[in-house]
Amino acid sequence: MDPTLILLVVALGAFIVFQVFQGRKRKRETEERQTKFVPGVEVMTNYGLYGTILTMDEETNVVEIESAPGTVLRIHRQTILKVADYAVVAEPEEATDVLENDESAVIDENDVDGSRVVAPEFGERVERVEPEATPADQPKKSDD
Repeated sequence: MDPTLILLVVALGAFIVFQVFQGRKRKRETEERQTKFVPGVEVMTNYGLYGTILTMDEETNVVEIESAPGTVLRIHRQTILKVADYAVVAEPEEATDVLENDESAVIDENDVDGSRVVAPEFGERVERVEPEATPADQPKKSDD
């Protein structure tokens, strides 16, 4: 027998075995993920919609999720991607604390009290506002 033919048969056999093991692994992961989908759990769908599962119909594979208070959507069970794992947004700090600790803040020379002004983000447009002129600031007209 030709050694090249033997090598091809062994490679084909290894490929088939590899595919079988990967299929089993994928099936096991899918079953584990499906057990996490129970009513009351927040989930994310394939198209990025977040919501809470209200009901699941195993026979028709229809799931009702509430995306906003009072908004109930009926979707197919297979469109649920995963249990929502988004980070909880932390409470914002007070602006004064942020400005005192911010090294990117600069002192405004025009400001009397020397307050700090936060530097703009990269690409952010900033419009300079000129102070309104008072009659004392305007040049005097001479009647020569």
